[in-house]
Amino acid sequence: MQVRQLPRFIPAWLVNHTNPWLLPALLACYLIWGSTFYAVQVALHSFPPFFQMGTRFLAASAILFAWALWRRSRWPTLQQWIHAAIAGTLMLGGGMGLLACAEQYIHSSLAAAMTTLEPLLICLLSIALGWRATRRELLGIGIGIFGVILLSCQGSLQAQPMGLVYMLGSVVCWSVGSVLLARYLHPATGAIGLASQMLCGAIVLLILSHFRAETPQIPTHSAWLAWGYLVLAGSLGAYCAYMYLIKNASPAVYTSYNYVIPVIALAIGVIWGHEQVQAVEMLAMGICLSGIVLLLSPKPHK
Repeated sequence: MQVRQLPRFIPAWLVNHTNPWLLPALLACYLIWGSTFYAVQVALHSFPPFFQMGTRFLAASAILFAWALWRRSRWPTLQQWIHAAIAGTLMLGGGMGLLACAEQYIHSSLAAAMTTLEPLLICLLSIALGWRATRRELLGIGIGIFGVILLSCQGSLQAQPMGLVYMLGSVVCWSVGSVLLARYLHPATGAIGLASQMLCGAIVLLILSHFRAETPQIPTHSAWLAWGYLVLAGSLGAYCAYMYLIKNASPAVYTSYNYVIPVIALAIGVIWGHEQVQAVEMLAMGICLSGIVLLLSPKPHK
């Protein structure tokens, strides 16, 4: 009865008392990941893309391993290590590594906007595996995808095709990894499980960095701060929250951050990074944002 008395603009699942961590986890993905896109670009001044991401997740995994061992967590089994390696390779090695590569060509707000392609891929894969999306969810996803199509046909993405190629690769890797992790992959739970995924992803990223002959520069003060923020907030905060959402929310909910972080990334990029955003790009991001309003709006009561 309490849910029925809520204002219509408040999604019922936000006040689900049986799972009070959904809203904090989702807000962590919205706010922290929205800011990490700019941090990645700042860190690129000294840390090459794969080296940056590899060292970032290596440091985060070391912190989580130390925490898990202090709490005497059970060490992952061989099968759990294999599942962690698959998830880490796809989501961190491919998803995050290619994202950093893309930001060498396009500014951070556009990279964030391109991640709105992920809900389409995730939901299509989930539907193929048996998940049933409502018409409202599909319409919300479709609106977001239309905004991305508009964005990719105009402005900076059209002028920098390599940025678009890298972002498409990043989106595909992240989406496939998310679906596999939600349905088929079962790494160890808790901090030890997250640490194993990050360690496997870091190894893949550092191997790629070696083969690309990446050479880091002497880090500037701002690059060090950005890298540290990515370790503490991006990896230990938002990524852990996303892993929680994958196991406890529907694909429509745990992918909804893709329609919010472009707006946050845009504001940060313009205010702090002095990025130039064209009118058509603003329109496309507005369309993306309208997708989440529809996606998370409550279903009408019958």
